[in-house]
Amino acid sequence: MFCRGMAARLACAAACLIAASALAPAHAQTLTMRSALSRALAASPRLTAAERDVGIATGQRIQAGALLNPELSYEQDDSFGSGRYRGTRAAETTLQISQAFELFGKREARIAAGAAGVEVAAIQRKAIRLEVLSETAIAFLSVLGAQRRIQILDEQIAAIDRLTPLLRRRVEAGASSPAETGRAEVASALVKADRERFKATLASARRELAVLMGDPAAKFGEVSGRLDTTGRPPAFQAVVAAIDANPQLVRWTAVYAQRNAELLLARLRPYPDVRIAAGWRHFNETGDDAARLTVSVPIPVFDQNQGNILSAQESLAKTKAEREANRNALIVIAGRAYDSLQGSLRELAVLRESAIPKAVEASEAISQGYGQGRFTLLEVLDAQASVTQARLREQEALQNFHAGVAIIEGLVGNPFTLARESAR
Repeated sequence: MFCRGMAARLACAAACLIAASALAPAHAQTLTMRSALSRALAASPRLTAAERDVGIATGQRIQAGALLNPELSYEQDDSFGSGRYRGTRAAETTLQISQAFELFGKREARIAAGAAGVEVAAIQRKAIRLEVLSETAIAFLSVLGAQRRIQILDEQIAAIDRLTPLLRRRVEAGASSPAETGRAEVASALVKADRERFKATLASARRELAVLMGDPAAKFGEVSGRLDTTGRPPAFQAVVAAIDANPQLVRWTAVYAQRNAELLLARLRPYPDVRIAAGWRHFNETGDDAARLTVSVPIPVFDQNQGNILSAQESLAKTKAEREANRNALIVIAGRAYDSLQGSLRELAVLRESAIPKAVEASEAISQGYGQGRFTLLEVLDAQASVTQARLREQEALQNFHAGVAIIEGLVGNPFTLARESAR
């Protein structure tokens, strides 16, 4: 009995462990850029809405090609009157079917406008896809940059903490004032405060990335990637030339075709359509039957659709201006991103060639001299802070560089070709 009870408890514990292990990896999973982009595309409600727009336009295109329905009518004359027309003995009944025929290419113009609408929606979907990829990449870079900044601050805190034993020995030997211990603790506390601020920034960046991937809260662990690889961008004119292939601008070609078809349809609308009807008439009084044929054509005397024609003309003329305004806005966005990454490259050059190496060299020399009593604690802390600030600036510049690349990639519609340089 005891063995059976123990076996049952072990089986229950094993089941709990298996369930826990099935849930744990989701929170500790390292996220890569490729995975983040893939999940964002799958979860984006904006992209789903754009796909529905394609479906809506497709339905409108199908409806535009539908033929007009025929009409079936029944008529009864000369009945329910007085005298010989009392009741239905003298009634004449007619059963008739009629069909309207659109002429002058009206149906074809509607189909052309509908097809252009489908193309507009499809191209707009591509533009939204690029925007989602760009936004997700920038959010990913924000998380990656915040992670790296926290690591740098952790390294500074560890460096200050490593001074504590040496500081205590110097105080015990009478070489330093006991107040220096408090100064080191204050310096460590200030760095820890900065770390907490960056942790809050990291939490916000993680939440933003999670929302883009369809989760209300971050369910991933750290993000993995490299920020230290940079490259020389092409000339800005090459970027401007590539922007013309952006779906936001390509869309205007389809919009122009759609509005041109709408203008043609507006011009054709005053031209009359023909309605042909055929029926069979029965004369109750004589018992005779006869065929009935009708042809009707509206006369466009009062309404010649002039207002709709003018509206369609203005809408077509407006297309070129709208495209140019859209192109100018994209160039401004690309210019800001290009200037940002160029400035980041120049900043990185100064930091890597001068500021960081000299700050590290000075910090190491001062730290060694402090142990020999040649420098004060304040000089050691200042030197360490200089190294930390230089490295934080480097990470900020790297993040700005890659964010600029992500923005331009979202505008040109293709990976941004860089002349790669070796990582530091």
